[in-house]
Amino acid sequence: HSFSALIARHETLRTTFRQQGEQALQIIHPPRALTLSVESLPSGQSLEACVQQEMQRPFDLEQGPLLRVRLLNLNTDEHVLVLTQHHIVSDGWSMPIMVDELVRLYEGYSQGREVSLTALDLQYADYALWQRTWMEAGEQARQLDYWKQQLGDQQPILELPADRPRPVVQSHAGARLAVELEPALIDGLKRVARQQGVTLFMLLLASFQSLLHRHSGQSDIRVGVPIANRNRAETEGLIGFFVNTQVLRAEFDVHTTFNELLQQVKHTALQAQAHQELPFEQLVEALQPQRSLSHSPLFQVMFNHQSQASAEVRALPGLQVEALLPDSYPAQFDLTLNTAEHEGGLSAGLTYATALFDPRTIERMAGHWLALLQAICANAAQRIAEVPMLDRAERQQILHGWN
Repeated sequence: HSFSALIARHETLRTTFRQQGEQALQIIHPPRALTLSVESLPSGQSLEACVQQEMQRPFDLEQGPLLRVRLLNLNTDEHVLVLTQHHIVSDGWSMPIMVDELVRLYEGYSQGREVSLTALDLQYADYALWQRTWMEAGEQARQLDYWKQQLGDQQPILELPADRPRPVVQSHAGARLAVELEPALIDGLKRVARQQGVTLFMLLLASFQSLLHRHSGQSDIRVGVPIANRNRAETEGLIGFFVNTQVLRAEFDVHTTFNELLQQVKHTALQAQAHQELPFEQLVEALQPQRSLSHSPLFQVMFNHQSQASAEVRALPGLQVEALLPDSYPAQFDLTLNTAEHEGGLSAGLTYATALFDPRTIERMAGHWLALLQAICANAAQRIAEVPMLDRAERQQILHGWN
């Protein structure tokens, strides 16, 4: 019942796509009831394997549905709800909306109450039409000019010292390392951000770009940053694909201090925000970087920051619900730093391509990042090139190795 109400509420969840000549058409279907049956885990198959298999099952864009729902029975009082969506109708911002609304609908219906959710002023198709009209009226040209000027003619590839040569065709096999930040360090970072008039996002991005600069020896560092791209209040409650990717560039020389870098990153981030609607695909098309199957175009490393992470656990009438974290982490890029602000502070993790890096290399890199953050808190006016990043064990190894 809850799912049927959700599908009736959001047109994206009942949309399919058809190719007509050069164009793809959205077809919005009338609301329909969703039949949800309880399934047992296939014998001999682990939950993780079953979920992985479900994730890899292709979608049919023409036939739909683009949201698949399965309820797996583990034992009498434990079930796993698996929601699989095609990215064309959803994004990271949409998932908490979906979970929140499902929770509220379930809460009401399970107690025999009618549930009224805030009415949606817009649907995704309205937004798509508005965006296309606005972009075609000159906005696309304005934003493209900005990005061409910002990124220039050369599109360097970030080559971090890897344990193995880059495969000819990029592998998406990945792993994740959780990075722990002490409460005192988090407080220090927030203090520096306040003093410098920047957001925590800007400070963390600058620290990550500094780390990449120090590890690669390259002075032109470009990082991909996903951006929610929901600038109109009416889009905030919609399930749909709004997210865009921006390329944020930082330039270093031997004299750059962290303070100076922060102001550069602040300026770049604010400018990027004012030019955030140009779809990344159009930017790639316009800049025409040398295409290769071995790496992603325009940037090879991503920074993803959430300023408010959603709750992992919910209590419902007769039901305890919590998010299941995956055991496997595909790597879309060479390296991704994920950070999330929540009530308990700040969490961080590095997702990396296992075709390129060994766990030990990433652990060392995480140690260097933490050392860099400590140094920033101690003195943000020092030159980035002079910040000591080795931990005690590495220093000992070098000293004894040399002696």
